[in-house]
Amino acid sequence: MTSGITRRGALAAASGGAAALALPAAAQRRSRPNRHELWYTQPAAKWTEALPVGNGRLGAMIFGGTAKEQLQLNEDTVWAGAPYDPVNPRAKGALDRVRALVFAGKFAEAEKLASADVMAVPIKQAPYQTAGSLLIDMPGADADVTGYRRSLDIGTAVAETRWTAGGVTYRRRVLASPVDQVIAVRIEADQPGAINARLGYSCPLKQWRAAAEGDDTLVLSGSGDPQKERPAPAAIRFEARLRVLPDGGRVSAAGDALMVAGADAVTLLIAIATNFRRFDDTSGDPAATTRDQIARASAKSFATIAAASTTEHRRLFDRVRLDLGDGPDLPTDQRVQAMRTGDDPALAALYFDYARYLLIGSSRPGTQPANLQGIWNDRPTPPWESKYTININTEMNYWPAEAAALPECTEPLIRMVEELAVTGARTAREMYGARGWLCHHNTDLWRATAPIDGPQWGLWPTGGAWLALHLWDRWDYGRDRAFLERVFPVLHGAALFFVDTLQRDPKTGHLVTNPSISPENQHPFGGALCAGPAMDNQILRDLFDRVSEAARILGREDEGTRAMAAARARLAPDRVGKAGQLQEWAEDWDMEAPERNHRHVSHLYALYPSHQIAPDTTPALAAAAKRTLELRGDEATGWATAWRINLWARLRDGDHAHRILRFLLGPERTYPNLFDAHPPFQIDGNFGGAAGMLEMLVQDRGDTLLLLPALPSAWPQGSVSGVRLKGRGTLDLSWRGGKLVSSRLRGELGDTRRVVLGDREKQVRLAPGRAVRLTARDFA
Repeated sequence: MTSGITRRGALAAASGGAAALALPAAAQRRSRPNRHELWYTQPAAKWTEALPVGNGRLGAMIFGGTAKEQLQLNEDTVWAGAPYDPVNPRAKGALDRVRALVFAGKFAEAEKLASADVMAVPIKQAPYQTAGSLLIDMPGADADVTGYRRSLDIGTAVAETRWTAGGVTYRRRVLASPVDQVIAVRIEADQPGAINARLGYSCPLKQWRAAAEGDDTLVLSGSGDPQKERPAPAAIRFEARLRVLPDGGRVSAAGDALMVAGADAVTLLIAIATNFRRFDDTSGDPAATTRDQIARASAKSFATIAAASTTEHRRLFDRVRLDLGDGPDLPTDQRVQAMRTGDDPALAALYFDYARYLLIGSSRPGTQPANLQGIWNDRPTPPWESKYTININTEMNYWPAEAAALPECTEPLIRMVEELAVTGARTAREMYGARGWLCHHNTDLWRATAPIDGPQWGLWPTGGAWLALHLWDRWDYGRDRAFLERVFPVLHGAALFFVDTLQRDPKTGHLVTNPSISPENQHPFGGALCAGPAMDNQILRDLFDRVSEAARILGREDEGTRAMAAARARLAPDRVGKAGQLQEWAEDWDMEAPERNHRHVSHLYALYPSHQIAPDTTPALAAAAKRTLELRGDEATGWATAWRINLWARLRDGDHAHRILRFLLGPERTYPNLFDAHPPFQIDGNFGGAAGMLEMLVQDRGDTLLLLPALPSAWPQGSVSGVRLKGRGTLDLSWRGGKLVSSRLRGELGDTRRVVLGDREKQVRLAPGRAVRLTARDFA
């Protein structure tokens, strides 16, 4: 679709500029490029080269073709399946036998019994699905193409494709409006009457049809696929409604397509909706919703829609600014390739901003939470069904949200946890005979909470507990008492489940989870099932502590919270194994485990995201965590690589963290469109990488704030502003020559912070309405 000269030039630049220190002279001379722009000199050849737009609920992947363009579409409630309860009716009766086998060390037998009588029915959950694609065919718009450029400005949330063909210059812009709830497309040409196009839909789902309504509207109607291994029909019905608004020329229907002829410009408005209202309610009317959205948007110009969309996007996006210096003015795919041998701090800053862009685009108030692919998916059955995997991935999606000043984006996650407390209470009662609620290692649109896939992956009871801690984080950053009142029953219920289900270990007397696993690793004795893995103890220490603190704040201490505190005191402590490593299991099995370099480092939860382990407070355990990381290695899947960045930052080794970040940003773990290459694509690596970059610059324990704790030598100068702190605070920070130049702290609660710079510290009193400025001299 591009000229041979253009393509050869791109390839030559890629091979000639492999290292950031050996850039073409023109790139070195050019003034600072748009720091918020991804750009390319050719259309996307595959999905992982296309560019994403999203408004939290609607998403599109834009390929940037000339004569043939594709907008692959998503709506965040287009899922397979229907409301269901997957709890195995035999589970409650089998659990005591499974526990006895685990305590007896008969792990293979325990796993076999659990597979037959404990796991969910059906064993798989529902997949997230695509809403099809809009195809735009523009005959003749690929003749002798010159000047091709496609881009995505993540500061304005507008994607653009420009090219010249047959003497006509075309411009196509695409955005997903959070204000008007449409995907809007504007196609323009510099000559009158030059736009001719055929507009049609395609869809890989089993049930769909496209039909015209009048001369200017095309409707795709369809349904999600039935859930595998479950005979019930699918519940989701959806509609994608396209309206064409031409400037000049004419629009006509032609079967299942619309034809545009002789237009000067054209605006396309796409609305998508489903009948989903809640995990247990599918009574919505997608046709009525899309008709209303299209009618409202059609009364506005594209310019008006775009201006309102960008303003709303920037309200969130502009809160934080990270500057690590200028980068080369090269196409983004070439910059990713160059990370093999060079370094590009500005690409790291772009990656950080891109993660914030993706979170804004896939998780807004009222939408579904960001799933394994955020909101962008082109398949009926994507990898791992693009569900919510809550043994790390869903949590990682929200690691940067609070500190990177996107607290509103956590609303879908918080609402999902509240809904899981409903379905999880049923699972706790029917599967475990317990009070409270739980969720295992995965959930879906229908908020299923029973263990899935197989016991070696799914029989992990602590996923809901980890998710519940995000409710505390929302409180801790915002300090809204009404919010804490609202979520306290959910936190309390998550902890109450473990008061009822923790078992006394006959060997040690400690309280332990049983059955459980250390996600998703296998020990050397016949499987993954075990009792009391380190991660469970660590999560439960945090959960019991948070519930106790919330009860104290709200004046709700009672017999239940006292039982939680007593249970917390009986949990097993973290232990150091024979190789100097932090033990993953209750016994010292790490060095005999089948995968010593396993992607999960679950037992390092205490180091990050928790603060239970730190070099200054628990030096022996921090040294053991470091030894574990050395044994596991730096290079793993995308999200696991991102987790390692955060862990090394917490160990205050900035250069090591940066080496891993360089790998994450290179072509092995980042696609040309900057999506995380798990591989395949998973969005958690993007979010985890952004969180790791913040951890290198600032670490916030609430009462203690560490400035530049893991600043790498590769970032000798830079600045970050707008970082949110716990307790309703903010931080601006700048450095030069690897040393602090200035910092500015603001707080609304009038509290005192211990601020640490290297081996020096200072007590700072924050007063509402007053900024406290600190330089390196203040720590002398």
